[in-house]
Amino acid sequence: MAKYKVDITGINTSELEVLSSEETSRLFDEYHNGNIEAKDKIVNGNLKLVLSILQRFNNSKHNMDDLFQVGVLGLIKAVDNFDTSLGLRLSTYAVPLIIGEVKRYIRDNTSVRVSRSVKDLAYQIIRIQDEYFNTYGVMPTYEVIAKNLGITEYEIGNALDSLKDPMSIFEPIYNDGGDTIYLSDQIADIKDINTDRDMLISLRKALQKIKEREKDILVSRYIVGKTQMEIADAMGISQAQVSRIEKTAIENVKRLIR
Repeated sequence: MAKYKVDITGINTSELEVLSSEETSRLFDEYHNGNIEAKDKIVNGNLKLVLSILQRFNNSKHNMDDLFQVGVLGLIKAVDNFDTSLGLRLSTYAVPLIIGEVKRYIRDNTSVRVSRSVKDLAYQIIRIQDEYFNTYGVMPTYEVIAKNLGITEYEIGNALDSLKDPMSIFEPIYNDGGDTIYLSDQIADIKDINTDRDMLISLRKALQKIKEREKDILVSRYIVGKTQMEIADAMGISQAQVSRIEKTAIENVKRLIR
């Protein structure tokens, strides 16, 4: 019996019941014939499905007891709307509903308020990501999402960033055993940016002179906010190649600025 590294108050997760496909099918027949207790047994017999999904959120700042309750709500919705005549497993139908409920809870409980239009766009993006993953087994690239919604990749990154939790400026970001570097140490002084126009002009000129692929990777990495793996998938090259091109691009930009 699988054990899940998710601690839920008052529940011994290792002792949760797991229903077989035959038992689940029989209980659904009873539930559709009016037996409410059968529904309870189906839900209780699939709680480990909720726990398995919560593992991916185990490092979030949200209370796992709350996420578990939200996940169970998604499971109940799945049980209420599950069509046994389609020949699908309950888990296949329930997983996206459970994930959707948990993500919706996390999105709606962020401490920073964003505009409704940006939030709605972020919801659309995540819905497309879920549907694409359920169909193809991989997450869609920003390029795929952008074509689907008719927006730019920058808008995608901006919308998804709006859902992230804020970070304290006193958050430690590096410590090599000596002095700790805090986020506040890395925040630029706006007054310096406003007075250093020459540097900005030199940077723009440098970006125009480097190779197009180098420029595309720098824009994707530091403006759109993509990971090297996402860029690699979009360009059809390896992550190691992206890393090398990015390093070369940065060196070229530095050389041109000097």
